[in-house]
Amino acid sequence: IEKLDNTHLKLHHPREAGPRFVMEKPWEGGYSGYSSVFKDGDIYRMYYRGRPVDSSSSYTCYAESKDGIHWHRPSLKIVEFAGSKDNNIIMVSAPVSPNFSAFLDTRPGVAESERYKGVGRQRVVPGEKLLGLFAYSSSDGIHWKKMQEEAVINYPKFAFDSHNVAFYSEEEKCYVCYFRTWHNHKDSEGEPWPNGVRWVSRCTSQDFLNWSDSVKMDRGNTPFEHLYTNATTPYFRAPHIYIAMPSRFIDYDDAVSQEAKKALGLPGLYLEKGRGFNDMPLMTSRGGNKYDRTFMTTFILPGIGLKNWTTRANYPAFGIVPTPNSDTEMSIYVNRHTGYPSVHLQRYTLRYDGFISVRADDHEGWIVTKPLLFSEQSQSPAQLVINYTTSAIGSIYCEIQDVDGKAIDKFSMAHCDRLLGDEIERVVSWKSSSDLKAIAGKPVRLRFKMKDADLYSIMFRQTD
Repeated sequence: IEKLDNTHLKLHHPREAGPRFVMEKPWEGGYSGYSSVFKDGDIYRMYYRGRPVDSSSSYTCYAESKDGIHWHRPSLKIVEFAGSKDNNIIMVSAPVSPNFSAFLDTRPGVAESERYKGVGRQRVVPGEKLLGLFAYSSSDGIHWKKMQEEAVINYPKFAFDSHNVAFYSEEEKCYVCYFRTWHNHKDSEGEPWPNGVRWVSRCTSQDFLNWSDSVKMDRGNTPFEHLYTNATTPYFRAPHIYIAMPSRFIDYDDAVSQEAKKALGLPGLYLEKGRGFNDMPLMTSRGGNKYDRTFMTTFILPGIGLKNWTTRANYPAFGIVPTPNSDTEMSIYVNRHTGYPSVHLQRYTLRYDGFISVRADDHEGWIVTKPLLFSEQSQSPAQLVINYTTSAIGSIYCEIQDVDGKAIDKFSMAHCDRLLGDEIERVVSWKSSSDLKAIAGKPVRLRFKMKDADLYSIMFRQTD
């Protein structure tokens, strides 16, 4: 965006949807969570921690779904629990700690035996330091093996004890891993934060075994906040854009009284005064070590009910997935009610590209882009496609300009056909023609005139 005139950026909020996945099995329980979700062909895969409140053992569990909505636990017969292997456990806490994170490897040429990869922290042994993150691979997403005996990302101070996430970046042509670290920090009055501040660092790799040194993520001109997790993931409709939905932790504070905590039945580990609470803001990245924090307000609220306002109650799952049989909706998942028997994964929905829009209210406004360049790889016509919504009295018009801001002949605002309605992919046309072949390969600006409308995304594409 080069300029906004009588328009503004608007943050949108996902809507809660059901049903919820309750982690109620004997090997799951109140401390379950740290989920990873991804779509794999016709099925959805979920990996999550199972940990009963009254147990020091943790289990990596697996669930499947045909729609990302209704989940089932297959009986995998891999790990014995309470004398039986009739469960969905794929690993116990001995090989990895309870924050295993998995993904589908989309790197071109990846071996079939390593189509699924993940990272997991070495189990904490009393009296021994934590060694680091270990690399895992699988041919079927269920049976996993350690890729080497040594840690692939070595231990930095106070790190790896939340949800560490990794994926292959099509944009950066490498694997990336994001994890929580601690950093020294002073507040606006120069006073140090107790123990520093929780933040996010990342490193990269070409082979998933040899990783670069970690680099702290740049937050831009925004204040430090405790981010317990990050859930950074490539957006499936535009993988060059990463979406992050961290758990923003309000430390040394309470939103619920001690008496109410006891009445709710919160376990002793979380019952202490000042254990904190959290919500979920939105961050984005286009690769490298920079987050864009356009909005400091929350993206997903803790929600109704005191159990959502006690400590560690709102942790994001790693992964954003399209909803099947829908060309408009995607699913986002959040762990709720941590510490309680009702602990569950809650699904939220959002329209495609619906994170942020350029908004014009009931008056005309404009947006002008920076110079854009698109090229044509075939003889197919090129088109401009937008994701937008208007009211009945609203509208959007588009003008294509040269780099100096002069309207290009045949693509002026006066020639543009009115855009009215609510569509995910609407082809823009000028006097009924949408072919942009004449300007392919030339730098252009787009100027939109809007009224009572939201513009979510723009895309140049070729037709078949």
